[in-house]
Amino acid sequence: MLESVASGAELPTGRAKAEMVRRMFDTIAPRYDLLNRLMTLGLDRGWRRRAIRMLDLAPGSLVLDLACGTADLARELSRSGQRAVGVDSSGGMLASARAGDARLLLADAGALPFRSGALDGVVSGFALRNLADLPGVLAECARVLRPGGRVALLEVDTPTSPLLETAHRIWMRSVVPRLGAALSDRAAYDYLPRSVAYLPPRAELLELLERSGFRDAAHRPLSGGIAQVVTATRAGGVPLGQRRPAGSARQG
Repeated sequence: MLESVASGAELPTGRAKAEMVRRMFDTIAPRYDLLNRLMTLGLDRGWRRRAIRMLDLAPGSLVLDLACGTADLARELSRSGQRAVGVDSSGGMLASARAGDARLLLADAGALPFRSGALDGVVSGFALRNLADLPGVLAECARVLRPGGRVALLEVDTPTSPLLETAHRIWMRSVVPRLGAALSDRAAYDYLPRSVAYLPPRAELLELLERSGFRDAAHRPLSGGIAQVVTATRAGGVPLGQRRPAGSARQG
């Protein structure tokens, strides 16, 4: 299926999308980190650190790396003093992960293996557009977060500068597939630039977070709009800057 999608067929939805994405990431897992560095010219590392800072959580907070892949964000969480756990539906990605102190679990983002209110924070790195049921996943994130818990969702974006947008489009549509063909899987890296079409418009995404049980949803462009971080606070908690880790939070 991925070959037909990459060549320009209609993008899949629902279960077909979920299965295609899982198989794709199983396939590209061994070279995934290398391609990430090349595709972003190394900027992705700084973006991940920025997303974690924007959580604004106290050290020792329990934070989930949603759709963690090879655990880049989970490792950064641990380095920043947080307690990290990651989940992903791709066994291939988890097999290629370097987890450090984080515990990684094979699980669906729409059915997280945590009790309600167990977590202080949720982060994700370039995962939103690959989720088959984004509203359901955001509602599940709200369920597992304590009131006042935070999300910081890192994703691709489209630059607003015409010059930068043109350069970015050429890079993503022409250079990235060639890098994928040379080092990993051409079909996957044809598809990944097209997958931006799955992302809701900015205002719609912020509204979706509010409807899912969050407040103070906000958008922050990174590197001129090449990437973005969307943050929000689980409704029912204390104002920003007065948070404390859940402390007793546990899996279960």
